[in-house]
Amino acid sequence: MELPSGTVTFLFTDVEGSTRLLHEHGERYADLLAEHRRLLREAFGRHGGVEVDTQGDAFFYAFSRASDALAAAEDGRRALERTPPVRVRMGIHTGEPQLTEEGYVGLDVQKAARIAAAGHGGQVIVSEQTARLAAGDALLDLGLHRLKDLSAPERLYQLGEGEFPPARTLHRTNLPVPANPLVGRKKELADVLRLLTGDGARAVTVGGPGGIGKTRFAIAAAGEATEAFPDGVWFVDLAPLRDPALVWPTVARAVAADDELVRHLADARCLLLLDNFEQVVEAATDAARLLAACPGVRLLVTSREPLRISGEHEYGLRPLPESPAVELFRQRAEAVAADVEVDYGTAAEICGRLDGLPLAIELAAARVRVFDPETLLERLDERLPLLVTRARNLPERQRTLQGTIGWSYELLSAEEQRLFRRLGAFARGATLEAVEAVTGGDVDLLESLVDKSLVRRRGDRFVMLETILEFARTRLDESGEAEEVRSRHAGFFLRLMKSANLSAGRLDPRRPMAVEIAFAEQDNIRAALGWAAASGRTALALELAEAVEAFWVLSDPHEGMRWFEALFAHADVGAVQPEVRADALRAYAAAADIAGVDELAVDLYEQSLAEFTRLGDDDGRAKLLHRVGIQAMRRGDLERARALVRESHDLHLAYEDPLERDWGLTQTTGTLGAIARDAADHELAYELAMEATELARRVGNEWWTAGMLAELAALELAAERVDDADAHAREALRTAIEQRDRAGRVFGVGLLAGVAALRGDVERAARLWGAVEDEQSVAPLGGWRRHRAAVEERVLRLAGPELEQALAEGRELSLDEAAEHALRG
Repeated sequence: MELPSGTVTFLFTDVEGSTRLLHEHGERYADLLAEHRRLLREAFGRHGGVEVDTQGDAFFYAFSRASDALAAAEDGRRALERTPPVRVRMGIHTGEPQLTEEGYVGLDVQKAARIAAAGHGGQVIVSEQTARLAAGDALLDLGLHRLKDLSAPERLYQLGEGEFPPARTLHRTNLPVPANPLVGRKKELADVLRLLTGDGARAVTVGGPGGIGKTRFAIAAAGEATEAFPDGVWFVDLAPLRDPALVWPTVARAVAADDELVRHLADARCLLLLDNFEQVVEAATDAARLLAACPGVRLLVTSREPLRISGEHEYGLRPLPESPAVELFRQRAEAVAADVEVDYGTAAEICGRLDGLPLAIELAAARVRVFDPETLLERLDERLPLLVTRARNLPERQRTLQGTIGWSYELLSAEEQRLFRRLGAFARGATLEAVEAVTGGDVDLLESLVDKSLVRRRGDRFVMLETILEFARTRLDESGEAEEVRSRHAGFFLRLMKSANLSAGRLDPRRPMAVEIAFAEQDNIRAALGWAAASGRTALALELAEAVEAFWVLSDPHEGMRWFEALFAHADVGAVQPEVRADALRAYAAAADIAGVDELAVDLYEQSLAEFTRLGDDDGRAKLLHRVGIQAMRRGDLERARALVRESHDLHLAYEDPLERDWGLTQTTGTLGAIARDAADHELAYELAMEATELARRVGNEWWTAGMLAELAALELAAERVDDADAHAREALRTAIEQRDRAGRVFGVGLLAGVAALRGDVERAARLWGAVEDEQSVAPLGGWRRHRAAVEERVLRLAGPELEQALAEGRELSLDEAAEHALRG
């Protein structure tokens, strides 16, 4: 076929880890590679793709239409699911390359290849140019990235909803995409950029009243500074937080810090944009510690008050001068009513009435669809003075903003006003389903508030700016319906979290655990918990906290502990239904268990077991007997541990549902094997671990499968069956990576360090050990804690200068890098 010309969309593919696959599969890899080529050629050909080049395990295709390239990539990815060992990354870019006799030449070819190289196996990354031409396709915005050999940051997108590690680019950022360009502020941008990239300030705090445009300005400044921070520019929205203890876990998630935040950023040159710091300003002392420990990190902070830490430079934003204020008004007015002429003098008067506050100007401009600018000015003259006077307790400019929001609110219909104030129950926005369930509003009313700039779309969520949200909350509190609305809010999120299947006590083995829902709604969960706790709905709060048990375990067990501790301290906790209390005690214990607070975990597990026993709930008893048995095993009380777990095992055997029975037996069998291991009965331990692995595979319990594979590897390592240990440890580690299981990754990397030591590979053993030597993560049955000392002894036995050098190199690796390195060798 003839190569397309003009506007062309390029598709590059590459097999991830081809060298490793060749080593693992030997001669069979040629067959896997041939099948991969056949499947991709068929998929790409169906959509009109023309093969430009093939080198090794990589393809280069050209398409006449961007939509065809995306469809071909999706078909190819699905086809490759039949060859699971082969995982292919793809990159797609659209441009106007020069077509010569030798093929395509130009920057667009290079850019497409770099985009493909940025991906991970199974991932399709798309350039902004292609995304614009294929707007109807499901694309996830990955933010701005600097690609190798390309100076300007590029906005990248992902085709489909799969979860992958951060893109492999030289520069990463998650800065939000502003809906409109920044107007004015050129001098201010230059000032802040100079502060961020110079030697004077470690933290720059952008201050000013609400509505002055701090967030929009800070995003622009951070975007300008990207070249100075090769390890990333990261946006962290703190607006929904009220607990200072949540600030740094939130930052860690934003920068994808799998390990401790200070360690993750110790040698990084990056910029953290911390937005809306004023309500968690008590966390400023931790900011100072972070800067002291991480010399390459700088902070750009938006806050209504300074942090008052060493190295901070305060930079106050002032209202917009007349000319840029008028330009902002005109731009926003034209966006809603392109045919309306805006006279400079009238616009200047409007902006003057609004004190040059950008948010107030935007709210007023949104009304040009209804009022021409002259009528708008008259309306402002009539209502704004009264509305400003009502807010006497606020600073002057803040009174103007509150008056402007109040004026916008008064212009709404009764139905729109009701929806607006009820949206004040949410934190960090909500999906349409949540809005309809909690507020009683519909999509038409919601779109009307979007048109009036009172609500904004952000992906599948509807959000309010923090200043507008504060106003909505005040109106809700004054309406007399706050209790009813917040009760519906808490009830909705309790139902949603129960449907997410995150409670170990009520887990449905036939459905996946949708922990991503809890991560997306964590701020609404906290808001509902806070309201329920403050209003005396202790039972409701305990139900909700228990329903997100897996979220606490995977995200921050210490936060879960804080919620449960506060709720169990309530005076009315004794009146809570025994079933709710038993489940909540178990979830509280699970958080303490994962956090390593064993004494508290034992006490809570035993309290929960006693409650389930009183209730005659054999399912609850079976689960708790198993957990109490694991704790007894950890303390070395093997006789009691065996009795407890055996009793749990027998209860599970009596289940009528085969899937629920085997799900429970998977765990009890594995734990009985661990008890045999600690009793030095290695033959029985291995037999039971193998049985538990097969059971776990059969019922689809991947987390337990990975844990049992790691246990098998540890037993094989102790018996010096090095090849078996290597194979099982690798499989366990790959599964842990797929599940984003931190504890499992630590365990897997540590075991492979032991394998390398047993083989006498000093450099590899020490490098892997250095990456995990400080880790104390809890794996299934406490696996890493149980086997860590044996692996350490085996590695450090290889003493010498080569060992010390490799240990130092390993300590510089992130956990993800160490895991990748472990699987490569």
